Amino acid sequence: MISLRSYSFGPHLPLMSYISLLGLAICSFLSLPAYAFSDEQLFQHARESYAAKNEIALAEDASQLKAQQYILAPYAHYWLMLLRLNDADDAEVQAFLTQYADMPFADRLRGEWLKKLAKQADWETFFSEYPNFQREDLAVQCYALQGQIELKTGSSDSLDQAKTVWEQAKPIWLTSAELPNGCNQLFDNLQKSGVLTSKDIWARVRIALQDNKLTLAKSIANRIPSISNADLKLLDRAFQNPQQFLDKKVASYKSPLGVEANLYAVDRLARSKLDNAIASYNRLQANFDADDRAYGWGRIALHAARAHHPNALSYFSKTGSSHLDKEQLAWQARSALRVENWEALQNAILAMPAKQQEDGAWRYWLARALKAQNQPVEANLLFNELSRERHYYGWLAIDELGSLMSSPDEEYTTTDIEVMAIASLPAIKRSIELHRLDMRWEARAEWVWATRNFDDKQLLAAAEYAARQKWYDIAIITADNTKQVHDFNLRYPTPYRDMIHRSAKDEALDEAWVYGLTRQESRFMHYAKSGVGASGLMQLMPATAKWAAKRMGLDNYSHDQIHDLGTNIDIGTYYMRHTLDLMNGQAVMATAAYNAGPSRAKRWMASNPMEAAIYIETIPFSETRTYVQRVMANAHIYASRLGTKIQSLKTRIGVIPGSGKPELTDMDEE
Repeated sequence: MISLRSYSFGPHLPLMSYISLLGLAICSFLSLPAYAFSDEQLFQHARESYAAKNEIALAEDASQLKAQQYILAPYAHYWLMLLRLNDADDAEVQAFLTQYADMPFADRLRGEWLKKLAKQADWETFFSEYPNFQREDLAVQCYALQGQIELKTGSSDSLDQAKTVWEQAKPIWLTSAELPNGCNQLFDNLQKSGVLTSKDIWARVRIALQDNKLTLAKSIANRIPSISNADLKLLDRAFQNPQQFLDKKVASYKSPLGVEANLYAVDRLARSKLDNAIASYNRLQANFDADDRAYGWGRIALHAARAHHPNALSYFSKTGSSHLDKEQLAWQARSALRVENWEALQNAILAMPAKQQEDGAWRYWLARALKAQNQPVEANLLFNELSRERHYYGWLAIDELGSLMSSPDEEYTTTDIEVMAIASLPAIKRSIELHRLDMRWEARAEWVWATRNFDDKQLLAAAEYAARQKWYDIAIITADNTKQVHDFNLRYPTPYRDMIHRSAKDEALDEAWVYGLTRQESRFMHYAKSGVGASGLMQLMPATAKWAAKRMGLDNYSHDQIHDLGTNIDIGTYYMRHTLDLMNGQAVMATAAYNAGPSRAKRWMASNPMEAAIYIETIPFSETRTYVQRVMANAHIYASRLGTKIQSLKTRIGVIPGSGKPELTDMDEE
């Protein structure tokens, strides 16, 4: 696209001459025919026009892109409709949705239109269109519930309607999430009708506090008419110095706010000084009623379990399982597992809701508990079912059945005809073009939309096509979605083989482990960047990369080199070697150290040697726990793909040596 900077005005022209020439430059730019610009340039200008809310310029761009039949022209029309939505009539919006019914953005626009209709209280149009809305949008959901109330307002059954809506709205209310304005309006009305009670308000305050969302908790408590901002400073004091708050008995135990403030102080203290919290709670627990006392022990038990406290199970026993949420039930099971109390583990798993018990982790550990208690028939039934599933617990189940998986079956290899059939689809073409233009979110959305109804063979053909475009993360995700027909070559690709093989060899690392870690870190997309700043193929933090580069003797290293494939792989494998040495060659601990830091990986050891699967399952950080499981499962598969040493997953992860020291009971927050 022509830049005005290309016009040279000279140093001595008067001001009016500058202005005249500038006007000529602009006019000549605007008068250029559409064919003077490429489709990509026009599309980029449309994006800029949309960002600037320049409706006139965007309308012109959209028209030209449509005339040139550019594959992404519908996006310009979509952006234009978003800018015009407030002024567009219903017929215009309906026409747009009909025209672009098979585009992923159509439902997003429908959602924005539904919000507009709700704000206008046009409930007839809203509810005629609402059944067509497929996305999960909390604001739209709340508006729909609000509409149900408003349609009954003034009628004899309006209170019954409010009660019905409250039952549907309760799961939305009882979360620590910030709610959209539409939801706040809904709950205002439910509170006015009396179906959202002060008890419900305090229940949500408690949820917000246990998730450490103090500002949200105070805004929720403000719904209680008798609570002032001055009163809510109690929560600030509990946050700032929980030990002092409890010792000085700052808050009364007789008011709901005082109860929540004291429980919050106990929870806060247990996060960092667990033994102090236990001592304080033992002294103060009689001030609470039975339910609140059980809740307090549940919070202490959770923190104790995550800190691997030796008495965690006994603290759980003070709560009664009816007072435990899903996270607490999971950690009750992990506490039993950590000390290999198989009966307690079995009981903890069976106390979980049915849906939670269906998770692969708890089916596997229930089977292990049954096996340890001499119930092999029941255990093998669970192991056999799990062994047909392609994930970490499935591989471990195979090991328990005594079947060494030497190589995963490649059950289906797609044909070129199938791949080309996928490549010819307009939605796939749009996705590839969006990816080429670095519009990654839109590219993924288009791909997910295009493949949403694919069967397994179509998914594999799509994955193969993505792999041929070197769009490895989408190829892996797509291949991972197959249910019965699989191709493990697509699930576990080996791009950049020369560089990774060389770096792994130079650092004397297991190449399967390097590939397993890299697949989990970035799925082989070198531009990947995490929310905490890690970058590149091996997701290196800037400080770590700089430190490693200096140790490696890389002269003149700069941060922008982190995206150079060879440099990123070299630094990443160097750091893997470093963590492996720090962990005395234990790959599971080194993997945990790569994700969460070496000091934490060592902190999670037990005094005595421990089965690595138990060490992994009891990692306090859910992100790191899942990360280690996936890296080690990946490495297990890559070993057969690369022809390196083949062994069972249980053998690969091995045993974590004992630290020889008492386990610490205070810990970092997740």
